[in-house]
Amino acid sequence: MSIFSQAPKQNQDHKNEALSRSQVLIAMAVTAIIFLGISKLWVYLTGISMVPLYWNIEHGAIGLGIGLGVALLSSLIYEIWESYRIAAQEYLEMVLKPLETVDLIWLGLLPGLSEEMLFRGVALSALGMNGIALIITSVVFGALHMANAKHLSYTVWAIAVGMMLGAITMYTGNLLSAIVAHVVTNSLSGMIWKYKQSKLA
Repeated sequence: MSIFSQAPKQNQDHKNEALSRSQVLIAMAVTAIIFLGISKLWVYLTGISMVPLYWNIEHGAIGLGIGLGVALLSSLIYEIWESYRIAAQEYLEMVLKPLETVDLIWLGLLPGLSEEMLFRGVALSALGMNGIALIITSVVFGALHMANAKHLSYTVWAIAVGMMLGAITMYTGNLLSAIVAHVVTNSLSGMIWKYKQSKLA
């Protein structure tokens, strides 16, 4: 969802204009294509070995468990951490509000596949699959979710999530766990947020 780190333009007389459903979906698709392109180009130019992606039921289950845990923990943090709630609400209003429920599938799949391919599949491997690589890739991943200084707490949470995704990639040696976790986190978090907003309406 990092394409949305660029907030809509603002003028002196009007509030930020909301993005439309098609703008959000196009932005997700374009970002996914860019990230996948960078991943492929990085591998092509450097010849590094990407973290493999293959089916393993245990690794998939680990990803599913982490994805469920992150989504539920995010929802809890949203309720108890005020600065996070304010930042997340502004961010999610921009990204999720225009989307239909069916679009939450793409909200999971597009960033889940492309961001994991780039950050955990290529960058983590290129930087050495160690603690320093984990920190660097997680900080950059989190920074891409920062629209402005007010979103610092949201960015801190994105960095923490990036650390978890990187850690399970290093543990399993398989990109599957991080992809499943990311897809589940995005889609389920979106569903929870949409549900809460419908109750407030």
